[in-house]
Amino acid sequence: MLLPLVGMGLFVLLYILSAINYPGGSWNFTDYNGFSFWDNYLCDLLDDYAINGELNSARFFARASLGILCISIMFIWLFLPKLFKAKSDNLTVMWLTGLLSLIITLFLASGTHDLIVRIAGVFGVIAIMTCLIELCKIKYYRLLMLGAFCLIVFLANYFIYETEYYLKTLPILQKITFTSFIVWFICLDILLFRTLKLGNEKETAKKEYSNNP
Repeated sequence: MLLPLVGMGLFVLLYILSAINYPGGSWNFTDYNGFSFWDNYLCDLLDDYAINGELNSARFFARASLGILCISIMFIWLFLPKLFKAKSDNLTVMWLTGLLSLIITLFLASGTHDLIVRIAGVFGVIAIMTCLIELCKIKYYRLLMLGAFCLIVFLANYFIYETEYYLKTLPILQKITFTSFIVWFICLDILLFRTLKLGNEKETAKKEYSNNP
């Protein structure tokens, strides 16, 4: 279960390479040279053409990083129910909507950006909320609070995106949101790894005990 950690690390590396190779232009300054941390959206790196009109040589790195990130987090959603001992329909909803959200996100560069964001966002919100419910049940309050923060900033992104209020703040808020989610998923993955490792050690101990009464 450490594979998602490697994937998230590759995501960051590839997105840095993508930003370095971005020709230029943002929605606030179309003639800006290169990628602006303050004005460009991460999604700008996925497009065939940069905002300044040049062919976007950064798109290959960006699309690879998006694919790696989605697949990496899919593994977390897939195995996350093992973190919780009490099984319920809520867990099924959690991993299913989590997977659907990421599968849909893979098509972010398909030319239907707004539709993909909205559909993936709905499934993502459901997955996060169901996960927060389960974390509350097992009293993992720190992870619960971090996940709640991620959800709040995600909804703030969506509000600004739809209403265009404080739109100039959205590029920065988007990066804060991505960073928060990556930290949360890293924490979830480490906890899941420790839980599965402890479970395997207990199973091994039981087998050894049964073979050597």
